[in-house]
Amino acid sequence: MLSSPDLSFSRTLPIVVFNQLGVLLEQMAQTVGSAVLILTEAVLVRIYIPVDWRRQRFTLVVSEQFSVLLVGTFEQGSRETEGQETYSEINAQLTFNLEAIASFVCELRDLFECDSDTHQNLERYQQIIRPNDLTLQSQFTLLLLEYLLTQPNQEIIAPPSPIGPAVYICQPVEDALKKQISQERLLNQVTTQIRKSLDLPVIMATAITQVREFLELDRLVIYKFEGSQVNSQQYQSDSIPLNETALAIGMELSVREPSEMDFYIHENNNKDSPFISVNNQPLLKDYQKYSGYIVYEARATDAITSVLNYTEKNCFIRTSQCWEKYRQGFTLAVDDVEKTYALEECLLNFLRECQVRAKFAAPIMFEDKLWGLLIAHQCDEPHQWNDSEKNLLIAIAEQLAIAIHQAELMQTLTQEKQNLEQRVIERTMALRDALLAAEAASRIRSEFLATISHELLTPLTYVIGMSSTLLRWPLGELSQRQRGYLQTIHDSGEHLLEMINDILDLSQIEAGKTALNISEFSLVNVAQNAVESLRKKATSEQINLILDLQIDSSRDRFTADVKRVEQILLNLLTNAIKFTPENGSVTLRLWVEDDTAIFQVEDTGIGIPEEQLPLLFEKFQQLDTPYRRRYEGTGVGLALTKQLVQLHRGRIEVESTVSIGSIFTVWIPSQTVRVFRSAEC
Repeated sequence: MLSSPDLSFSRTLPIVVFNQLGVLLEQMAQTVGSAVLILTEAVLVRIYIPVDWRRQRFTLVVSEQFSVLLVGTFEQGSRETEGQETYSEINAQLTFNLEAIASFVCELRDLFECDSDTHQNLERYQQIIRPNDLTLQSQFTLLLLEYLLTQPNQEIIAPPSPIGPAVYICQPVEDALKKQISQERLLNQVTTQIRKSLDLPVIMATAITQVREFLELDRLVIYKFEGSQVNSQQYQSDSIPLNETALAIGMELSVREPSEMDFYIHENNNKDSPFISVNNQPLLKDYQKYSGYIVYEARATDAITSVLNYTEKNCFIRTSQCWEKYRQGFTLAVDDVEKTYALEECLLNFLRECQVRAKFAAPIMFEDKLWGLLIAHQCDEPHQWNDSEKNLLIAIAEQLAIAIHQAELMQTLTQEKQNLEQRVIERTMALRDALLAAEAASRIRSEFLATISHELLTPLTYVIGMSSTLLRWPLGELSQRQRGYLQTIHDSGEHLLEMINDILDLSQIEAGKTALNISEFSLVNVAQNAVESLRKKATSEQINLILDLQIDSSRDRFTADVKRVEQILLNLLTNAIKFTPENGSVTLRLWVEDDTAIFQVEDTGIGIPEEQLPLLFEKFQQLDTPYRRRYEGTGVGLALTKQLVQLHRGRIEVESTVSIGSIFTVWIPSQTVRVFRSAEC
């Protein structure tokens, strides 16, 4: 609002009259010369406009010879309808006062960033304001008087032509409804396609083509920011990064003439800027954050310049302000780039070269993230973007955001699936390698034990045999002490032989080289033989050894490897006797269920802690502390017993309570008369 008392003109005018005065000023400016500035309110469309400026319209002419300002403010409640002019009134003021014009230019300048070309150019033009040339001012006064004398103050509605065709009075309403229905139908088609398909390139191609044709646009493009997730190469193979070109087509930029290697340098290098000097390279990621490229383009004809493969000089500096505006939902509607970018020479020349006369940009956003822009162009003539066009383009941008979000979710899901599959493959290979290594180690260990055991058998056989021979000599030839030594040697050799045989058996079974010799035998005899063979040992340990036969004589005959069954019983009974204290008892029970023989060895020994039960059948495991060994053994007996039971396709279980005793139960099914090898288990 101007406050100068020396206004040349001040009154309330119809908006059409106000607009015509603006046209007169522009015509007058054309006669002044080249160094003249002509600005309208269109220059404000690309920035955030303060509230007191939103109801203002103006035409500003500044030069050294002639300067004039026409400014108008809409009254509260009045408006200018988008897409068509109404006769709403506006408070108009026209002035030649230099102070008022300079003050207005200063206020206008302060709306722009101090490092922008617009700010600098307005400051420069403010300095050149001089008193008007009397001839030019008189010329404009005559034009103004001529116009005012020929235009009535009241609104004029032209009568219908008597020779023109009759027009249905509701035709405009009907046409508007038809257009709205067509627009909604188009939007529904795009929405339906997005819901039915996950093929993003097809969705984008169809939507862009249909919308361009419906709105009769010259060019419609989709611009993608560099940091967005979906790979743009899947859209259009010939799309290349356009850097400043793509940004200039749809985004608001600070523009200046460049110097060589100056593209990354912000002019005043303030700390609030996202850009820094070349020496501070680590922060260039902030610069790249605002870059991008066009991923799709639809043109009305091939005569219209394509922006997909266009390159130009580096004369643009990206700013975070425009990026943040779009992220907050800002839409840019430029009716005429010649007016909007009158002070941005580099950008204006570029837009002319790209054949952009009017443009509209709507953000493509989802989850508060700015993915890109949907940008519409009219190439040859100015175009006033109406509400219908804006709403459709905004709605299409929203639908594209949904489609892109779906594509990104699918891409993420696919990537996670591939990563999971790769991890499964890697884990499987690692487990296979570990299994092969374990099998190799087990095989080598078994072969080593078998080799060592065989090498020990020969000298051990001599020890046992010769000691037995010496023990049979007459008493007179050996003293009692010597006979005691020989007996110890003989017994130790026998014990060592048992352990070596157990190790050999275990290694043979693990190597798959053990075969079962299946035959029919008496279960009672096997149980009795096992008990009797250990009766002397149990008596010497003061342990009561009991045989509990719970078997019917008709079920006494059984088919299995009798030698291995005896070995199983001997191992279990020997183990029970070893861990049962004096005056304890060890019981062997036997019964048959269906075709399965069940052996149970119960003792009143020391028992086994529950946490140690999983280690009971492991090879070379002793449950008492190695530094305080009270019981002999290698820890092979129970491991071998389990292997022999499993070789018969049976199972073994144990129940134990510390200080009370243990119960080992073995189930051995009846075998068919054939040879079983350990590899079959």
